[in-house]
Amino acid sequence: MNKQDRIYLAGHRGLVGSAIVRRLQADGYDNLIFRTSKQLDLREQQAVRDFFAAEKPDYVILAAAKVGGILANDTYPAEFIYDNLMMEVNIIRSSYENNVKKLLALGSTCIYPKLAAQPLKEEYLLSGPLEPTNEWYAVAKIAGIKMCQAYQRQYGCKFIAAMPTNLYGPGDNFDLEKSHVLPAMIRKFHEAKLDQKPAATLWGTGKALREFLHVDDLADACLFLMEKYEHPDIINIGTGQDQSIADLAGIVRDVVGFEGEIVYDASKPDGTPRKLVDVGKINGLGWQAKINLREGVAQTYQWFLDNQTELRGVG
Repeated sequence: MNKQDRIYLAGHRGLVGSAIVRRLQADGYDNLIFRTSKQLDLREQQAVRDFFAAEKPDYVILAAAKVGGILANDTYPAEFIYDNLMMEVNIIRSSYENNVKKLLALGSTCIYPKLAAQPLKEEYLLSGPLEPTNEWYAVAKIAGIKMCQAYQRQYGCKFIAAMPTNLYGPGDNFDLEKSHVLPAMIRKFHEAKLDQKPAATLWGTGKALREFLHVDDLADACLFLMEKYEHPDIINIGTGQDQSIADLAGIVRDVVGFEGEIVYDASKPDGTPRKLVDVGKINGLGWQAKINLREGVAQTYQWFLDNQTELRGVG
């Protein structure tokens, strides 16, 4: 990409999108195209086609998605499959119709089978049943992957798809009903600290294993892939390291300064037992994550403290 190229970033105000905006602007890309969801409903085909015809972006990064944790996925399956399918279909098709030079679609490691061997290799896609609590989102993301591959195969489009592991960082969603595990922990421990509670309760057993990638590392990887990767096969983005939810809780509790007990509600689901991605492919191309977990959690908590009055799901 050249600095003068027109780059459309779908989902620029979300956790991922805002991190990519920060990185693009820091690198001198100032010809960026944005639309809020109120300005452009990505689920509406004609609206998206009109937007692409008018703006003619050279490059597209598809970071827009309806996302959430176990409870949200399990409660709103229809919205998760419909919203994500429509956004992907409309953007990918319009990118083809308007001769976009390259498109990067961001998915999620929840596309992999629930009981796939660890670490998760890219070739494990569609090799077994999905995790039931988020299969609606996963199916939609798999469809987006296959659409990118189909357009590359049939038309030669440079449409690629990358699968980030669990993400966190500045701009996260701290709504206890809709957030992912790490921001939910930050909010729970913070409120328990303020209320001087003797304990804080977390979902599950604490035994599930998860990998966490800071969004600034993801943004760095996205720019790297836009420059270096054109293969139709998906590519993982992660740290290559995981830890138990209990270990994560210990880190978050220490950072927040909560001194009470951590109680686990084993009646609530753990989700996938383990989810660690194989990052051999992207590491082999020359990219590696740089931000360690404790440093990243401390940065995220500070952002939470600085932005409490404006946060989604807080107040």
